[in-house]
Amino acid sequence: MNTTIQQLFKHVSVREFKKELLSDEVKQTLVAAARSAATSHFVQAFSILEITDPELREKLAEITDSASYVKETGTFYVFIGDLFRQSKLLLANNQSLESLRNMESLLVGVVDATIAAQNMVVAAESLELGTCYIGGIRNDIAKISELLNLPPFTIPLFGLTIGVPLHKNQVKPRLLLENQVSENQYPHEQFANLKDYEALTREYYALREKNEQQTSWSDKNIEFFKEIRRPEIATFLKKQGFTLN
Repeated sequence: MNTTIQQLFKHVSVREFKKELLSDEVKQTLVAAARSAATSHFVQAFSILEITDPELREKLAEITDSASYVKETGTFYVFIGDLFRQSKLLLANNQSLESLRNMESLLVGVVDATIAAQNMVVAAESLELGTCYIGGIRNDIAKISELLNLPPFTIPLFGLTIGVPLHKNQVKPRLLLENQVSENQYPHEQFANLKDYEALTREYYALREKNEQQTSWSDKNIEFFKEIRRPEIATFLKKQGFTLN
């Protein structure tokens, strides 16, 4: 097993960072890694914004409910699903924008941005840095879009904190292999039988070094999906030019 694979197996989200800014050289390396990622049909339907303005960082931290680690991390990026360039290109060549409006085009931007971000995470962790994805960017997606001056055919997907770790939790036990991996056909009962994983995660939460809890993966998922989250996302996407068809 090589060092890259070992590193992937040790991934954890880091929420406590030393107050150390990343050097320009390190940030250039991280951005280069992200930009080298695979992309659907070479569309490159994503953009990356580094948030360096303290006032703007403060506003984003408040919206995302992640104030301590968004403000104190070594750097903070926002990843954008972005088809604005393509819209300008099509209009300049007297072409319809209908091909950009549908769900498939939106998914291309989501997938491209996600692959790029994961490349950045792997690069950061290889430098012994810590990372955390910030989905709270979508807590007020319209306000985020306004703050970042986003044009049509873009969507702010998530933030990414990267910095020098102050503390790391233990690695969370992932779904068991038999609950997630099979061949050729989807085994309904096997993938949904979570009895053994329930016991494993309940033990993990009870015994971890910080923030012990009497809970499990199942408990957390039941709680998470009790409510419809961010129902305004669809309205925002339509405003940005997507039809969701």
